[in-house]
Amino acid sequence: MPKLIKQRTIKKQVSASGIGLHSGNIVELTLKPAAADSGIVFKRLDIENSELIKAKPESVTDTMLCTQIGTNPAQRIGTVEHLMSALYGCGIDNVIVELQGPEIPIFDGSSASFMLLIDSAGIVEQEADKKFIKIMNHVRVEEEGKFAEFTPNDAFSLDLEIDFNHPVIPKQEKRFEITGEFYKEDIARARTFCFQKDVEYMQSIGLALGGGLDNAIVVGDFAVINKDGLRYKDEFIRHKVLDCIGDLYMVGHPILGHFNSQLTGHGLNNKLLREIFSDENNWKYITLPEDSSSVPFIV
Repeated sequence: MPKLIKQRTIKKQVSASGIGLHSGNIVELTLKPAAADSGIVFKRLDIENSELIKAKPESVTDTMLCTQIGTNPAQRIGTVEHLMSALYGCGIDNVIVELQGPEIPIFDGSSASFMLLIDSAGIVEQEADKKFIKIMNHVRVEEEGKFAEFTPNDAFSLDLEIDFNHPVIPKQEKRFEITGEFYKEDIARARTFCFQKDVEYMQSIGLALGGGLDNAIVVGDFAVINKDGLRYKDEFIRHKVLDCIGDLYMVGHPILGHFNSQLTGHGLNNKLLREIFSDENNWKYITLPEDSSSVPFIV
């Protein structure tokens, strides 16, 4: 009988501080090892008796410009998608995420810094078998001319389309096969982005207060403002993939299926997850052997 892929956590506690993209506050982030089958759990330490928030679709309570979790408005945690994406890319199943503040630090606007943090902590296998969620039925959600859907597939792949009607960001459609080192090399360094014309409005309503050229791509009317330009020629759609992976990993397990979307965002991604889990016939848990070609993260 082949050896099955095991669950993973980090070897030791590790911390880092950085600015929150929307709050503008310096936030300390700590990752701690967690027991098998405990999942990804968030907790704010700056609030007395704060709740534990587990990564699951129902924990998402706001999706305006980021993925925010927590049912208690006073204890919510924002901008979790880049960290969740990095945890997925490293194959981490169980970890405790502690914060001194209201959102995950933005660091450089990608998930690369989180992956370095996880690497510095080290990764350890646990005794329990890793659970994958296999999509069994076609599930689709639509909203204002946008859609997101999953169809059955033995591996995890994505078809994305973006269209911002802007001369700097052409309409793009691309398929991504998420396996092995691909995430680390081709997705993790893709940064979040915004339009220069929107920054003033966002800051006027209390968003993007910590944003700048060191943690986001800023797009002007006819060019990227960042003096060093783009990390990838198609960095914009690659960051959308990074976001989608983080949003989808809110189920707490890697998904095996084909994700297809047109102009999707955090809200539609979460709506799709909730629709999938509204019917137990849409999915099932499976395990995979260590030599499986379907493994969608770094081994």
